[in-house]
Amino acid sequence: RKWSFSGVLLVTGLTALAAFMLLPIVYIFNHAFKPLDELFLFPPRIIVQQPTFRNFDSLFFATAGDVVPFTRYLFNSLLIAAVTISCVIMVSTMAGYALSKLRFGMKSVMMGLIYVSLMFAAETVSIPRYLIISGIGINDTYFAHILPFLASPVAVFLMMAFIGQIPNDLIEAAKLDGASEPAIFRRVVVPLSAPAVATISILTFQGVWGDTEASTLFVQEETMKNLAYYVQTLVNGAQNNVAGQGMLAAASLLMFLPNI
Repeated sequence: RKWSFSGVLLVTGLTALAAFMLLPIVYIFNHAFKPLDELFLFPPRIIVQQPTFRNFDSLFFATAGDVVPFTRYLFNSLLIAAVTISCVIMVSTMAGYALSKLRFGMKSVMMGLIYVSLMFAAETVSIPRYLIISGIGINDTYFAHILPFLASPVAVFLMMAFIGQIPNDLIEAAKLDGASEPAIFRRVVVPLSAPAVATISILTFQGVWGDTEASTLFVQEETMKNLAYYVQTLVNGAQNNVAGQGMLAAASLLMFLPNI
């Protein structure tokens, strides 16, 4: 197919824009492997000249003798993210199916509450969350990290909208074949909702992986805190402002990789 002049300009412009938007990703990858002298170069360089693994050695082994090693924070974050994603998918999918396809009392009220909850930022409910978590006695547990994400109005709203597009005739046909409600949900609704489930998984993982609220407010035991909290506090204090930059660069890359 022949290329028009405007088509060439469009592709060239979009390619240049894509390359420009890739610069932060290239920078964070190179920044993690920079030696200490390159970390403080001015003007800063995007591409590392003398790559080294010393930053990762410092991150993994220099903290090994601490009360809580780096690997503990990493394990906590991976475990919390995996359990939270599984629970959010299960809760939001079941709620979306019930709200979009089933008939029961107070359904309109529950949907209205979900719509209202979309207007509140997470910071506005920090105190109620703390009171609930303290009231049921799950401070210093993994569940303190997981519980605030289970009631996800965004996830329920997405699943409700997506499942609502599934034809009712398909569900009725399954009922005529003798399928129960759990069987319809498991064998019809969930497979057809795979794109929405994937979207919810990505959004939930991004929120859980970078969350520091639970480790700051709900958890006092250092062995139960997550990786995002550790990275946030890695260079706190004047003594780490210079020496800790290499570890911070390596930890930032590890925080970024799962998201990408």
